[in-house]
Amino acid sequence: MTLVQLEYVLAVAEYKNFTLAADKSFVTQPTLSMQIQKLEKELDIEIFDRSSHPIQLTKIGEKVVEQAKVILKEAKRMPQLVHEEKGLMEGSFNIGVIPTMLPTLVPLFYKTFQEKHPKTNLVIRELQTDEIIKRLNDGTLDFGLVVTPLHEEQIVERNLFYEPLVAYVPPYHPLHSQSTLSKNDLDIDDILLLKEGHCFRNNVMNLCEAAKLNNQSLKLDSGSLYTLIKLADEGYGFTLLPTLHADDLTPEQQKNIRHFNDPIPTREVSLIYHKTNLRKSFEESLIETIQSVIRGKIFIDKVNNVTSPLLSIA
Repeated sequence: MTLVQLEYVLAVAEYKNFTLAADKSFVTQPTLSMQIQKLEKELDIEIFDRSSHPIQLTKIGEKVVEQAKVILKEAKRMPQLVHEEKGLMEGSFNIGVIPTMLPTLVPLFYKTFQEKHPKTNLVIRELQTDEIIKRLNDGTLDFGLVVTPLHEEQIVERNLFYEPLVAYVPPYHPLHSQSTLSKNDLDIDDILLLKEGHCFRNNVMNLCEAAKLNNQSLKLDSGSLYTLIKLADEGYGFTLLPTLHADDLTPEQQKNIRHFNDPIPTREVSLIYHKTNLRKSFEESLIETIQSVIRGKIFIDKVNNVTSPLLSIA
């Protein structure tokens, strides 16, 4: 049994296709299949039901996959331990980033961090919060950039900054005439939301006291904040945006931004990782880099006119 064989098993279990798993593992399909067959022969079991489409795990195969995750996770800790002891900042780091953060935050720090640490390779994956937590727990991700708090026992949260929310209100909308808005101006039935599963959707609904509006239907939702902006421009309502997204708008679109009166609603952005993660040097350096590039743009710490971070994380 080898670690490579276990990695191939996990790849097939994830993609449910030998050809795709081989492609993702950067090997030929015959090589991957042969290694898995050797493992199955050694264990005297069948890990996969090859007659099903897509390929499925056998009952014993499910147990093998779970144990393989544990073995590979622990094996990965060995070089982490050595690198940390030697003070080395090198190797690949897999970071999961939620969709509402990736296009705005990552470009701000990625190049700066890579120039500072040329022997590191940041592998950025766009994932929703639940998937990031799952992958941190099974060891396939090293860190995550998400909205907190999460209240996950095995996950450590390191606060990075508090990002204010703003409203995007097109000229046709009655609220456009107001120079600033308050929480009381928000009507859940008039706000364009992200699809189910996005934590920013939960942030907005929580702000609008959505618990009181369970019987109301939402007329439009989308998987992209940029799509919501376009829908707003076309007359379907207005939407809320994180500040960093608002900063990326065109000068003409900037005219539609409305800030909130005190207390300003915010979301808490954090770097998260599994509590067994040993790469403390990387953690501290990434936090320092991110906070240095966003300082002056948004709040690093809570201030008097900022509300507590919004809850109801997806």
